[in-house]
Parts: sequence; structure tokens; C-alpha cells
Amino acid sequence: MRIAIPDDYQNVIRSLECFDLLKGKEVHIFQDFQSETDVLAERFVHADALVLTRERTRIDEALLAHLPNLKLISQTGKVSSHIDVAACTRYGVAVAEGRGSPVAPAELTWALIINARRQLRTAMNGLYAGQWQTNLGERLFGQTLGIWGYGKIGQRLARYAQAFEMPVLVWGSESSRDAAEAHGHRAATSREAFFAEADIVSLNLRLVAETRHVVTAADLGLMKPDALLVNASRAELIAPGALLSSIERGRPGYAALDVFEEEPLLDPAHPLLNHPRVLCTPHLGYVEKHSYELYFGDAFANVLSFFKGEATPLANPEVLKR
Repeated sequence: MRIAIPDDYQNVIRSLECFDLLKGKEVHIFQDFQSETDVLAERFVHADALVLTRERTRIDEALLAHLPNLKLISQTGKVSSHIDVAACTRYGVAVAEGRGSPVAPAELTWALIINARRQLRTAMNGLYAGQWQTNLGERLFGQTLGIWGYGKIGQRLARYAQAFEMPVLVWGSESSRDAAEAHGHRAATSREAFFAEADIVSLNLRLVAETRHVVTAADLGLMKPDALLVNASRAELIAPGALLSSIERGRPGYAALDVFEEEPLLDPAHPLLNHPRVLCTPHLGYVEKHSYELYFGDAFANVLSFFKGEATPLANPEVLKR
């Protein structure tokens, strides 16, 4: 069995305990980011299975046409739009799914909130440059945390907010609003009220067709001049260009981002990276040791079970009938 694993940016996959599951298998790991079909086809041409790190590699029909040996794509976490599942089925390639965990993404989101509100990066940059106490941040106590998407991550954020004595305001589906109220939080009376009332807005939605570009410039324009917009979910939740233009107009006053429309973001001159009121991290939400053990442990186990002919959680089970 030949297995290819692209996009191991940090060169850590071999150090994971779960990597022992692949002992005795021929495994090829690639660290650098590549998106060209020809390059990926050359790397994967002999592979029986691909193990993908979340959404870093796009699998489309143009690439699949060059991979005659490929039988399985084992996804870390859930399958998203980076894989053309219908094309995989046409080419006889099974797509296995794993699990996710809300813990590390919720913690990273909270770290962004604290850092952005206390303006720690500015203060630390001053300290390392030989300056002492260069700015003035804000406490979280008493600020209203707005959560759009009251799922597993949103609910964790709400519990963190309670510990910091912050009121929680929720927007989302009717079931999300009902759940929030059942937990003692307040559901916004409208979408407009949600953006206008929250001091901090955290987007915690899955990216699907219905949520793509769901946050508009008009929504952001309703936010307070000193409000903070936090997005550690997906950049495509926000309409293209809307965040930067809204920040420039002063509503909201600040943003903290872990996700970008084009990843990896390698241009140091990118306007979001250079805006004084925008805090950025390189999509670290799930990039944490315990999460990697979970994600890759499932993905490797799915590879083994599939080639043994055992039951495997597939996004396209119909491929087995071909």
C-alpha cells in the first residue's frame, strides 16, 4: 500500500503517536504547499491512498484524471468543498471522513479575543523594541459577546464568556437561538440587532452554500466603532472585500482573523496583515497536538480499515457498488 500525505507544513506528522498505525506501509509526506495539477499529479500518481490535512489540498476532476491508482482519500475531519466528491465517485475513489473537536478552535478563538482586546501584540512589539507600556487595552468583563452559530464551538465560547462575566448574545437558526435561551443566554431579536448590540462578534458557522458570503458589508456597518469582529471559522463567510472596507470606514473598529480567502497567505504586504487594527494568525484553530492526534488517528485508521474491506465512514458509500 502506497500512501501520500501532502501539506505537512511543520514536518510533524511522523512525530505523532498515531503515525505508528502506518508502520510497514510506504508513506510519502510532502511539506511544501503546491496547487498546480501537474505537480500534484506527479507526486500522487502511484498512491493508493491520500491523507489530507483538512482543506489544504484541492481534489478536483482535473487531478483525479491523472491518478489511476488512487482508491481512497482519507480526510482529516469532515469533508468540505475542497473535495469534488461527485468526481471522486465517478473515478471510483472512496472518500473517508473523520471526526472533529471543538476544543482547540474554541481556545484559539478565545486567545484571539483576549489578544485583540488587550492589544497584546502592540504591547509586546513595543517591549521587544525597547519600549515600555506603549498602549492601552480593554478588559472583557461586561462586554457583550455575540456568537453567530451556537454549535459545539459557540457553546464553549459562551461558557468561557460566563467565566469572564460577559453577557452572551446569540444569532443563528431558530434551534440555535432556542438552545441559547435554554442555557440562560439572550437570543438577538433580529440579525440587525445582533450586529448593533454586540461588543464582540464571533463567527462560528460551517461553510456551506447557504453560509458563503452570508456576512455583508451592511451587517458589519451596523457594528459599534469600538467593536471587534472575530473569524476563526472560514473567510468565505464574509462577502469578498467587505471586512477590509468596513474596517477602513470604522465599523467595526477591530478584527481578529485566523482564516483567509487564499491560504496559505504568504504575502507580507497583504493589507490585512498590515492593518493596525487587524490581528492575524495563520489558521491555527485546529493546529494543535491533541487535535492532530485525533484527526490523523482517525484518518490513518480509516485507511487501514478500508483496505481490509472493513466498514469505513464514507462520504460517498455508493462508490462501493461500482
